Amino acid sequence: MARPSIVPIALTLDDRTGYTLWAPPWEEDGEEWQAFLGTTEDDVAKVHLFPTPAALAAFCRRSTDHDLADHPVWPVVVGLGAADLTPDDDHRFDLDGVYDIAAESPDRWAVEELAATVDIVSRLAECLDTGGDDDEDDDETQFEAVAELAAKPEIGSLGLGVDAFVGRSGENAWVGVGSVLDDLWEDVVEELDDHFDWTGAGSATLEDYPSAAGAEDVDTDDVGGGRGDDMVLVDDEEQAGSTAGAPVRTIARGGRISASPSEVAKAGAFWEAVGILPVEVVVPEGAGVTLRCYVEDVARFLGRNGEVFVFDTPEALARFCRGTEDHDLMEIASWPEVADTDVPPLPADQDRYDLTELSEVLSEVADGAAGLVDHQAFAQPVEGVRDLAEYAGLARVDALLSPTSALGKAVARGEAEPRAVLRAEDAATLRGEWDQVVTQISGALVFRD
Repeated sequence: MARPSIVPIALTLDDRTGYTLWAPPWEEDGEEWQAFLGTTEDDVAKVHLFPTPAALAAFCRRSTDHDLADHPVWPVVVGLGAADLTPDDDHRFDLDGVYDIAAESPDRWAVEELAATVDIVSRLAECLDTGGDDDEDDDETQFEAVAELAAKPEIGSLGLGVDAFVGRSGENAWVGVGSVLDDLWEDVVEELDDHFDWTGAGSATLEDYPSAAGAEDVDTDDVGGGRGDDMVLVDDEEQAGSTAGAPVRTIARGGRISASPSEVAKAGAFWEAVGILPVEVVVPEGAGVTLRCYVEDVARFLGRNGEVFVFDTPEALARFCRGTEDHDLMEIASWPEVADTDVPPLPADQDRYDLTELSEVLSEVADGAAGLVDHQAFAQPVEGVRDLAEYAGLARVDALLSPTSALGKAVARGEAEPRAVLRAEDAATLRGEWDQVVTQISGALVFRD
């Protein structure tokens, strides 16, 4: 992440959904920090949870006695309303639903949701653990079950994505994940619940929390319209001159297509079923949406002769799909269903690849934002680039991402150590190589009407 940020999140436990804020890792005075909205009293750290985004917003406006009060972005958060503090789907973590997810087939959605839930649990434990603060033994922790869970290789395999659960060995690995959760998850949530403040810092009671099943209705009624951004990110100049309620620039654009999470999820059920997924690609020349599937684990796009057809809008893409022009997806068995459907091709967040955003981030690191961006920034754009380069036969991209290149080494480190920060002295070189990658990919895209 290019600058310090604060992210609204929702946690569901014991059929209650609470809203709070998370500040992902940022660097200040040469040290890395991470925090949740909460306080520590009598050596017990607590996360404040609120029954609605509106209650969370009200607390932010009136209180400065908490762990985020000194965060660089907090002056902006104070002026935000309920709509701005409503989490998107990627920042809602259902601790009650872990067993149900593990019981499903290990598709990309189940694997990613389970990995995200385990990740946020580990981050909570890291921030809430005060067990070793005054002890010589740095390994002592108040969250033994969380530490044991995170150390299990079966849980570590979630970070490898859905490919780790393909085939017979993958099925066995998924069963192993479920077994670990059966053994440890109840202890994990018990440890965490001791540190969850369901009173909203004294502003709420348990009766104020709707059941988790009704939480979505509360969100809709409570917040009204809003930007829908999932992160609050502020330029240094903007922070210095900002006033409550002033516009906030986001680096994480979230794509160019306007659709609600519910619309995307509803459409996604069809596209997952046919095995062909909508994809958005953003390059300097523009943003476009296309289709991608995998044939024997090899990426294949809507296109022909190594050229990828991209369209300005899902509607334009849908019109093309109903036509008769030859392309490489016509051979796919499910293509007649695609050509005949009225379901709009809306890309999910994980299928949106903004190649220009990484260029901007690398420039900002080179200009002095070192320590605020970690190597996981490469993960999603590189995933899209590899697929596009494979389909288009872009040998130069393969070379730029090879293990011996500076960019390839940075990508490999991102896979091994996603939280390792980028250094300013490396960013300029990486930006140059990444720009070459983007140029190659741009040349393979054909923007269609």
